[in-house]
Amino acid sequence: MSRKLITEFPGIVPRLLLGMSLWLAAPLAFAEYGLNFQKPVSSVAHEILKLHNTILVVCFLIFVIVFSFMFYSIFAHRKSRGHKAAQFHENSTLEVIWTLIPFLILVGMAIPSTATLIDMSDTSKSDLTIKITGYQWKWNYDYLDQDLRFFSTLATPREQIENKAAKGEHYLLEVDNPIVLPVGKKVRFLVTANDVIHAWWVPQLGVKQDAIPGFINEMWARIDEPGIYRGQCAELCGKDHGYMPIVVNAVSPEDFAKWVAMQKDKAAAESAGDTKAWSKDELMEKGKKVYASTCAACHGAGGEGVGLFPKMAGNKIANGPLAEHLGIVMNGKAGTAMQAFAAQLSDTDIAAVVTYERNGFGNKTGDAIQPSQVKALRK
Repeated sequence: MSRKLITEFPGIVPRLLLGMSLWLAAPLAFAEYGLNFQKPVSSVAHEILKLHNTILVVCFLIFVIVFSFMFYSIFAHRKSRGHKAAQFHENSTLEVIWTLIPFLILVGMAIPSTATLIDMSDTSKSDLTIKITGYQWKWNYDYLDQDLRFFSTLATPREQIENKAAKGEHYLLEVDNPIVLPVGKKVRFLVTANDVIHAWWVPQLGVKQDAIPGFINEMWARIDEPGIYRGQCAELCGKDHGYMPIVVNAVSPEDFAKWVAMQKDKAAAESAGDTKAWSKDELMEKGKKVYASTCAACHGAGGEGVGLFPKMAGNKIANGPLAEHLGIVMNGKAGTAMQAFAAQLSDTDIAAVVTYERNGFGNKTGDAIQPSQVKALRK
């Protein structure tokens, strides 16, 4: 029979040998793939991985026992041996046994699962509280204990996204302003959203929580070791859902204190900039940066427009009355994807980006909007 197979199917032996070699080499091959959890770096993440492995072992043992009995029964009690099917009707003992065993297994699995879920929900006695707000498509971090607030947006260049440049090491997983957390401190997160449902998820920290407009959900993490840990929005939140990464920079408590002081100095400098008079060139330079990080995803890096979003070159808003342009940037446009940026950008940023839009992309209004003009509209 084997000779006939080799004659009729000359490629079967090499294929079988190849298949066996691949099967034997599978552990080495799969070592390059993320089949397991990422390395846990928090107590919650360690508990989740431990629970996962325990339940996986239980499931495997159930599989082995059940299918062993099944295959043995099929082989040893087959009809060709003269066996007849046994009847178990009205056998109360068997019914109790095959009901009680799964029940006890589920209870045994539920006890550690419940303990882990309770631990994940215990946000008491925290050392630091951070409010996380999801926007399309960025994150806002508000350090409530430090009076510090900033936005974090995707930092991957548009050239890479549009396949005009080689992809970087952390393609779509890099941001301009990472969230910085102290190691060894219990950090409480308050998670919500401003527009649609998002989800803040960092696998190595063992945290994942829905961000729902009008609701505040809680979670916590205590990071074990310094490092950079990356995550993403885990909820389908719109066309740019994949462009909403999370980067956590875990540092020592001493470095965290230095970072907070540096951020406060930076915020003070930006606040001082809201009161000074800017030249048109200064506004254009700053506006170009704001446009690239905030507007380019929808209106195009060169103002060419993306999909249904209008282009900036010759745009009737950018070339129309200044008040209308400022109004739509600050307050958005109902019924469209145009967001309100009054709460997202400073007076200087809004003045700069509007100046850039009205004088870039071939537009030549000549306007140079000052932060004081934006501030007056906030009142």
